[in-house]
Amino acid sequence: MKKSFRSMLALISLITVMALVTACGGGSGNAANSGNTAGAGNTATTEPTATPEVKTGGEVNIYTARHYDVDSELYAKFTEATGIKVNVVEGKAPELIERIKREGASTTADLFITVDGGILNTAKTEGLLQPVVSTVIDEQVPAELRDKDSEWIGLSTRARVIVYVKDRVDPSQLSTYEDLATEKWKGKLLVRSSENLYNQSLLASFIALNGEAATEQWAAGIAANLARDPEGGDRDQAKGIVAGVGDVAIMNTYYVGQLSVSQDAEEVKVAEQIGVFFPNQDTTGTHINISGAGLIKHSPNKDNALKLIEFLTAPEAQEMFSSANFEFPVNKAAAIPELLKSWGEFKHQSIDFAAYGEFNPKAVEIANKVGWK
Repeated sequence: MKKSFRSMLALISLITVMALVTACGGGSGNAANSGNTAGAGNTATTEPTATPEVKTGGEVNIYTARHYDVDSELYAKFTEATGIKVNVVEGKAPELIERIKREGASTTADLFITVDGGILNTAKTEGLLQPVVSTVIDEQVPAELRDKDSEWIGLSTRARVIVYVKDRVDPSQLSTYEDLATEKWKGKLLVRSSENLYNQSLLASFIALNGEAATEQWAAGIAANLARDPEGGDRDQAKGIVAGVGDVAIMNTYYVGQLSVSQDAEEVKVAEQIGVFFPNQDTTGTHINISGAGLIKHSPNKDNALKLIEFLTAPEAQEMFSSANFEFPVNKAAAIPELLKSWGEFKHQSIDFAAYGEFNPKAVEIANKVGWK
C-alpha cells in the first residue's frame, strides 16, 4: 500500500509539472527559442515531403524491332522504379506489324517500338495505333519529333552523314549530298545497298524536299560515283574508306560512335581515322531518322504503356540512349556524350517523318531504275 501511495504521489507531481509548462506557453515556442534540434525535427515532420514513387505493379508488353542492350537495361530500370514488369517480343518491324494486325483486338501488345519514321507511319496508317495523351511526354519531346496526331513518339534520332578519311580528304572539300553525285567524287564514294531502309528513307526525304526528277538525277550520280558495288553495313563503309577503297562514305553517326568503343582494336583505329561531316547546312539540312514508340490501339495496359514512354523520354533514360548507343536524344534537357559534342551542332531536314513511308515505293523504284544496287 505504501508503494502504491508513493506511485500516486509521483504521478500527481508529473501532471502538475506538465500543467505548469503548458500554462507558461511551452512546447514548440520554447523549442524554437532555444533553437534545439528537436523543434526542427518536429517542424520537418509537418512539412510536405517528396512523395515516393508508387510502385503500381502490373505489366506492359512491347513488340520491338530495336535490339540493343541499352533498351533492356532501361526496361529493367523502369521495372525497378515502378514495379511494372516489361515483357518484350523482338522481331523485324514488318513481321511485328503483321502480327499485331493478325492479333487484332485480342493482342497483348501495348507498344510498338522501331526505327524509321516510315515504318512508324505504316503502323499508324494500318490503324494499329491510338493517340498518346500525356502532358509529360509533350513537355519532354518536341512536336517535330512526335507524330502530328501523337500516335507515335520519338525516342531518339540518328543522322545520316558524310564520313571522310582524314588523311586524304579535307572537310572543306565537302558540302552537300548533291555534291557527292558530281564528277569530283567519281570512284571515291562508298554506301551500302539501296535495299537498306536507311538509304530508302534518305531517298524518300529527297523526293519530299526536291521532287522525283531531282532525286532520280541525284541517285544516278551516286550510283555512277561508287568505288565498288554496295556491300556490307555502315561499319563496312567506314572500314572501306580507311582501307583506301574510297575516300568518303554515307553512313549513320551512331555507327561511328560504336566503332570508337568497339572491343575490336582495329575498329577503334578505324574510328580514329575518319571524320564526321553534316551536309547541307546551307540548304535543306542533314537527313535524320527516328526511333519511336507507338501506343497500340487495343493496348490492354495503356496506363503502364504511357508511364513507360514517359520514363524513356525523361532525361536520365535519354542520356542512357545517347551514351550507350550514340543516338541523339529527343529530350533537349538530356546531356550527350563528348564524342557527339565534338561533332558540333547541326541543322537537320525539316520534314514530316511520315514522308519516309509515303515515298518509300517511289524511292525503291528510282534506285532500281538508276542501277543503285
